[in-house]
Amino acid sequence: MLVLGIESTAHTASVGIVDERAAVRALASDMYKPPAGGIHPREAANHHVDWLPELVDRALREAQVAPGEIGAVAFAQGPGLGPCLRAGATVARALSLAWNLPLVPVNHCVAHIEIARVLSGLDDPLLLYASGGNTQVIAYARGRYRVLGETIDIGVGNFLDKLWIGLGGAFPGGPAIEAAARQGKVIHPLPYSVHGMDVAFSGLLTASLALHHQGVPTEDLAYSVETTAYSMLTEVTERALAHHKRSAVVLGGGVACNLRLQAMVRTMVEARGGTMYAPPRRLCVDNGAMIAWTGLMALPFGGAVPIEASTVQPRQRTDLVPSPWRGPSVG
Repeated sequence: MLVLGIESTAHTASVGIVDERAAVRALASDMYKPPAGGIHPREAANHHVDWLPELVDRALREAQVAPGEIGAVAFAQGPGLGPCLRAGATVARALSLAWNLPLVPVNHCVAHIEIARVLSGLDDPLLLYASGGNTQVIAYARGRYRVLGETIDIGVGNFLDKLWIGLGGAFPGGPAIEAAARQGKVIHPLPYSVHGMDVAFSGLLTASLALHHQGVPTEDLAYSVETTAYSMLTEVTERALAHHKRSAVVLGGGVACNLRLQAMVRTMVEARGGTMYAPPRRLCVDNGAMIAWTGLMALPFGGAVPIEASTVQPRQRTDLVPSPWRGPSVG
């Protein structure tokens, strides 16, 4: 079976086609880049409306399949920006009706887990999910994914974007800060905000901008920011591994593409005798293939819904969505 998946939770519009072996038959994406400042939800949604029909056509051409060969349409139901989610859901509903196919809503965070899990070959890993709007440590237990720790203010990617824009740069901030950090040599003290299993970044943002105004070179500031923020994420991930007696970690989300974060988490996990896996960049960032794959797994377990039950859920939590394909667990 082939499933077409639509991702539209934030700045990326993406369409993927995946088969039952998790082979990505096609992946077509386009990212909205604001002219200035951060993401404006309505403008990003307009971008998705303009691009998704072309991305659907591009994915079908890349996969060399006709609509009649698709078995279901999956879409990101949440969490995410409301206007952006609605843009993707509208296209998914239209395709479902036009092609007479099942419509499968998918939780965006769970999709990051499942694509990483199948690509890694790991059966029951923890997920460190680090993106613009979401920063969570997640594990499966008793029928669904559970959030063990998360940000209590802003996502790590949102923090990096706000910081880089505050330094005079443009969205997105993460790749630019990563590039600058490679040239940094001095680590300046910054707030280290870990609260049990949770983290916070707003104080780190304020302190980082203050250092910038004091004349700290951008390269050293970026180096200091990465050291602090990624140490926080590594610490809570290690605490989750110990508490839940897991040995493997997979990464997901745009910030998880950062090579320094990957190296820090890998060092920690391997020191504990475990395994760390990060998907290739195109499947680590938001993408339609992960939506398609998770929809394909959900379909045999009653995952399809009628059109009237396909309302998007911008605040949909990872731990409120059943994952029956995983089977029972007492972890």
